[in-house]
Amino acid sequence: MEPGSSRPGRGGVDAAGAGLRNGAGGRVGAGADISVILAAPGWRAAVKRPEALARRAAEAALREAGASGVVTVLLADDRAVKRLNGQHRAKAKPTNVLSFPADVPGMLGDVALALGVVRREARQAGRRTAAHLAHLVAHGALHLAGHDHLAAGEARRMERAEARVMRRLGLPNPWRGAT
Repeated sequence: MEPGSSRPGRGGVDAAGAGLRNGAGGRVGAGADISVILAAPGWRAAVKRPEALARRAAEAALREAGASGVVTVLLADDRAVKRLNGQHRAKAKPTNVLSFPADVPGMLGDVALALGVVRREARQAGRRTAAHLAHLVAHGALHLAGHDHLAAGEARRMERAEARVMRRLGLPNPWRGAT
């Protein structure tokens, strides 16, 4: 998410409003039901087995947060995320990740990622696209579990949680060397 942004779900947007849930679940851990929708085939050229990586990252983030429930991850292109960003945040541009918390018991919500933005950011940061994808899925899942980064203390707690998730996945800490 962009610095200073909040979760789109605050202010009445729920998972149904995002239109991402497809009902095809993948039970991957105690209390977690994570579905991954590959809406942009380019993800497979950018990341080996992107659905499996997204599922693992979401599961690890939910375990870190002690949360359980249904989550859908949408691996989309920039155009689709730009549309969602415009509809739910009134911003006419794509962003790396959007989180849509659900207001339904047992459902945590949806996370959407934009392929072009994720690739560009990874390239600019000198990171592998797969590692950046995992980080952003974890970031979005942590939002669904109640984390935020609007205040400095919240941001630091969320960064530490993300670093622990990445370590569990065997991937580099995205905050190491960050200013």
